[in-house]
Amino acid sequence: MLEPVVRWAADQANSGLTEHVTHHATRAIVDWVAATISGADLPPARSLRAAVVDDRTGGGAHLIPSGTPVPLRTAALINGAASHTTEVDDIFRDGVYHPGAPTIAAALAAAEDRGVSGSQLLTGVTIGYEIGNRIAAAVQPSHYRFWHTTGTVGTIGAAAAVAGVLRLDPQRFTDAIGNAATMAAGLQQAFRADAMSKPLHAGHAAEAGSLAALAASEGFTGAPDVLDGPAGFAAAMSEGTSFHEVFENLGDHFTITETTFKNHTCCGHTFAAIDAILMLREQHALTPEQVERIRVGTYQAALEVAGNPAPTTAFEAKFSLPYTVAAALHLGSVRLGAFEAHQRDDPGLRTTLGKVTLEIDPRLDGAFPRQRGARVTVVTTTGEELVCERPTRRGDPELPLTDDELSEKFLELVGERLDPDRTNALLAGLWSLGEVQDLRTARPLSV
Repeated sequence: MLEPVVRWAADQANSGLTEHVTHHATRAIVDWVAATISGADLPPARSLRAAVVDDRTGGGAHLIPSGTPVPLRTAALINGAASHTTEVDDIFRDGVYHPGAPTIAAALAAAEDRGVSGSQLLTGVTIGYEIGNRIAAAVQPSHYRFWHTTGTVGTIGAAAAVAGVLRLDPQRFTDAIGNAATMAAGLQQAFRADAMSKPLHAGHAAEAGSLAALAASEGFTGAPDVLDGPAGFAAAMSEGTSFHEVFENLGDHFTITETTFKNHTCCGHTFAAIDAILMLREQHALTPEQVERIRVGTYQAALEVAGNPAPTTAFEAKFSLPYTVAAALHLGSVRLGAFEAHQRDDPGLRTTLGKVTLEIDPRLDGAFPRQRGARVTVVTTTGEELVCERPTRRGDPELPLTDDELSEKFLELVGERLDPDRTNALLAGLWSLGEVQDLRTARPLSV
């Protein structure tokens, strides 16, 4: 199964991208940097830095946004974890997968370390997305019952991206994927509690994928049938998986152009319901005081992952449909400020949270994972029923964020950490990343 895939990847690494695909890859990196900077000083990344970085550490890659020089794999680990911490990183909907966190973290670290061009970085990122996204789609929905796709498939996507940056030949590209797949891990249970394991999944995937590709570049071999063999990745982690269909149009269509960019800073399973309550709020000038109860009908996975009825921490609130719907009604948006302690403990918001009930909508459940819909019904204190159904989410391919909206999101998130001049300069540099000749010397992400 891997032979035509790695042959395409090796050819793509040397031929470059069309302008259209380059633009979409650039969008992915702009969004990833915003997510990384927003999470860089929070406990997961901070704890990892304390564990593995000291005064003697140095290397050819760098931490974002501090610019601290570290080895390639260390940058992949810490930047990858940081980018998945505040729940603002991108999504490949069909794969129930956050490709950017592991893929870009690994590719950027390798690109800096080896001093390749911005164009080659964008190509490597695209290769990582194409291979990772398609594998993720193939193993769903059964894979997502127990496994966190960003940790598992993300390891393979990261290895493919680094292999693309390094321009490995087909044999060594095969070895990179073969060894990445056997290191892939990440359990769902890890983020059904307030723990740091979920961002660790992304960081570990970036680091392990980097190791797989670097080792392959030096002749370290891997099993060529690790994905579809009788004791391979698909057999162990999914049911009834076939890779043939998802790779059929490889090279003709690029899944990176179907990336979902988050419009809210929380779990993506909550987005359609947030969009619906915001629409009702706007259309009917709806206030919390007018609400008697709120019913949210959606798909089963959303309830399993984001069904927490009484969150007490910021992490729990980000994975709570009742909380995010209540916050959207009260605040008019669900960005980082919605999860601060004074908002979480607000008596009025907690009262509204208690009025939210969840249920599985069989029709919306049947459309998962291709669609992530929600139907929100608000019963007012006068007995009126207000209904809004959102079959898809703002930011999904059918309703994409524009470049300007991506930039606004970047300015909001990065502006929390950097001064306006540095934030604007960084954003401008990222949009022109493809023009950089040597990432080792130009350092466009240096702030």
